[in-house]
Amino acid sequence: MIRAALVILSLLACSASWAQLTIEITKGRDNPTSIAIVPFGWQGVGVAREDVAAIIEADLKRTGQFAPVSRDDMLGSPQQASEVYYRDWRALNVDYLVVGKILPTAEGLVAEYEMFDVYTQRKVLSNRVNGDVNSLRNIAHKVSDGVYEKLTGIRGAFSTRLLYISAIERGNGEFTYRLLVSDVDGANESVVFESDDPLVTPTWAPDGERIAYVSFETTRAAIFMHNLKTGERTQLTNYKGLNGAPSWSPDGKQLAMVLSKDGSPDIYVMDIATRTLKRVTRHFAIDTEPAWMPDGKSIIYTSDRGGKPQIYQVTLANGYEERVTFEGDYNARARVVPDGSGIIMVHRNNGNYHIAMLDIERGSINILTETSLDESPSISPNGAMLLYATKYQGKGILAAVSLDGGVKFRLPSRFGEVREPAWSPYMK
Repeated sequence: MIRAALVILSLLACSASWAQLTIEITKGRDNPTSIAIVPFGWQGVGVAREDVAAIIEADLKRTGQFAPVSRDDMLGSPQQASEVYYRDWRALNVDYLVVGKILPTAEGLVAEYEMFDVYTQRKVLSNRVNGDVNSLRNIAHKVSDGVYEKLTGIRGAFSTRLLYISAIERGNGEFTYRLLVSDVDGANESVVFESDDPLVTPTWAPDGERIAYVSFETTRAAIFMHNLKTGERTQLTNYKGLNGAPSWSPDGKQLAMVLSKDGSPDIYVMDIATRTLKRVTRHFAIDTEPAWMPDGKSIIYTSDRGGKPQIYQVTLANGYEERVTFEGDYNARARVVPDGSGIIMVHRNNGNYHIAMLDIERGSINILTETSLDESPSISPNGAMLLYATKYQGKGILAAVSLDGGVKFRLPSRFGEVREPAWSPYMK
């Protein structure tokens, strides 16, 4: 309940007309890989609605691992292998070259692209990406995914999506709350749901089609499930007291949540198909903020049963509980990295709230952020980056950091504040 109140207060401080996230890179890696993304050829009708190469360039630059070559410095504009003159790109100290073109198909559009290792003078990647006529940005992000995976060995996540909340001040201390979804670069932003009552803790189902969140539209906190494709909303809870912190199981068939209907706040698990509930924790303390381990056999959560908020883990089969965190006087809002090797959390030490990662095997904690009042971490599906809410110049923004702390960027909104980010799974 304390956590929910803090979130609501932070939302009440927002004043936005629209979110419209922008990108500000604040830290990159030393000696990034030089790459040239040549403007893609366009063979469709009229003029292309989007600059595909520019989107790919921005995606790769945002990782901090790549240094795209300026178009003004390019000595040619090849669109296929036969037009590539390696000497031109060696003169610019380019490591890799990406060329391509967009062609119309019966179903929409296709991007054909190739990547070359300039110094070995060989093709290292050739691929095609299909999409409809209105999905040029998504096509570009998928090309970025392919290039990134080839060069790093890590699956790209540029074609995934972000979910977050903004609030619009109507005057007299009243707000309109918006649940928004966008591409990972802040583009293609759209409103999922709008309410005059607070919205908090949005979360994605593993299928990328459903989300769950808490709404206060029924005069009390209630958990809703929302199908993004059909727009159908289903109220899942309406119990007295606290209904909050929904978290999807890895198979998408269950939803962990916090309910206080039986007394103190405890962790429950709901079967989505039958709506049956199973109580997982039974303690007079506040147990909240559940998150599933990747195998679906246990849940980690925040509890103050030891006097201050710390992370605990409960095994669902037998109810066995154990404390996970011991360093710091506050650890909360835990999220598990996709491979299960670490836990991302809000960590307080010496009075400052930062995002940190606990190495589960070693038990060591690595602080990832240097700002203050950092909260609501959400991890990319490839485990390479995490998104979180923070303050910058007195304003609530979203920010991102790589899990090794080597890359950082901000996503402030052009208007007002945004909170409660959730990074989607891979989209179908």
